[in-house]
Amino acid sequence: MSDPKEIPSVAHVEGSGIPVHGNDIDTDQIIPARFMKVVTFDGLGEFAFFDQRFDDEDNEKEHPFNEEQYQDANVLVVNANFGCGSSREHAPQALVRWGIDAIIGESFAEIFAGNCLALGVPTATADSETIETLQSWIEDNPDGDIEIDVAAETVTYDGRTIDVDVDEAQRKALVDGIWDTTALMNSNTESIERTAAALPYVENPKVQTGRSDD
Repeated sequence: MSDPKEIPSVAHVEGSGIPVHGNDIDTDQIIPARFMKVVTFDGLGEFAFFDQRFDDEDNEKEHPFNEEQYQDANVLVVNANFGCGSSREHAPQALVRWGIDAIIGESFAEIFAGNCLALGVPTATADSETIETLQSWIEDNPDGDIEIDVAAETVTYDGRTIDVDVDEAQRKALVDGIWDTTALMNSNTESIERTAAALPYVENPKVQTGRSDD
């Protein structure tokens, strides 16, 4: 059995793609606010892009997330300023629970990219022509394989390899397996307590780290 505190490295993601066209797709489009009244994030996936996928009478509209050929896709390919709007972490949570493991786009809202990193989801960027070419290829080859090498900052598909950019801090955190800060703290509790004990303004370091002798 693996150590529950172990954080996996995310140096490579492989799978099929799903293209979502449009600039400035905000977090309310990704997950409408009315679906955020939940105790946990479990089940948010079914509501991803809900208002873009269904009309007021719950009839399906044209949207890649409704199309059968993309139901097993795990690499989302988007355009510019994806994830703008509010800082809600529910947006990447919904995408992850839909089945998305990585996102490639022209650009991402900074907070959205940070929330993706907290879930171990790479956000790689490339110029608009490169992204549009990849989106078109996916539409013609919905079962086609896409390989993202996070460490090398490349994407390979259809026998070609393109360069992408992964934020340096994000790349290091994913490749080194240090992207889950909560797990890192849990796995280094003793070290945190020793540091806290040396601080004159921390009276009970065990309480400060969520542990107690009671």
